[in-house]
Amino acid sequence: MTGKRRIEPALLFNTNSADETFALGERVAGLLSHGSVVALEGALGSGKTQLTKGIASGLGITENITSPTYTIISEYQSSVCRLYHIDAYRLNNDKDFEDIGGTEVINSNGISVIEWSGKILKSLPENTITISIEITGQSSRIIKITGVKEI
Repeated sequence: MTGKRRIEPALLFNTNSADETFALGERVAGLLSHGSVVALEGALGSGKTQLTKGIASGLGITENITSPTYTIISEYQSSVCRLYHIDAYRLNNDKDFEDIGGTEVINSNGISVIEWSGKILKSLPENTITISIEITGQSSRIIKITGVKEI
């Protein structure tokens, strides 16, 4: 738990539909390995869960992915890895995250995707991949990815 963030160039993508955001998530999945942490940032309705659905699909998970707003952490298993889908929206701070066992989850051998990650920045490992989603129209988004060199 360093809370330190690397300054790196960002990769920028424009998506014009939920399907394109999903497809970008599938591409992101190809970069992930056991222990990866992906921090999602974006306004309500920006497509964080849609991107997560694409990541899950790319990891071979066929279950329906929904936002874990009330459960905080949802767990999915594929033949190759465990995916933890975390929604920090209802958490106040890093201590809340630690109290529910979140630190252990993101430091496990699974892959963690965290919506509303700004609420728990101090808990994120230094090598976290950060994905920011900006709404630019009804279905269009600018998606900025840092922590990777290419997709």
